[in-house]
Amino acid sequence: MSYLNKILNNCKQATLLIEKKQFKKLSLREGIELHIHLAGCRFCRLYNKQSHMINDMMQQLYQDPLKNDLKLDEAFKAGLKARIEAGLKQ
Repeated sequence: MSYLNKILNNCKQATLLIEKKQFKKLSLREGIELHIHLAGCRFCRLYNKQSHMINDMMQQLYQDPLKNDLKLDEAFKAGLKARIEAGLKQ
């Protein structure tokens, strides 16, 4: 199998490089290999898009947690407290 075919047919390596690229710079060789693979593999292109989208959402979520200001309603809190107390009595 030629070197080019190895690059084109190795989705496992491509997904590893996609994830690695989000956190640090790829070497020149890795960048070229990923670019070649993405040019020929629509599944990895889709994975790349989805991975970036998930990463962006997670960063937004943890950038400003006070923005979300999520609270439990009082009825849920009371029910949860009752269940905990009942569990402790057993």
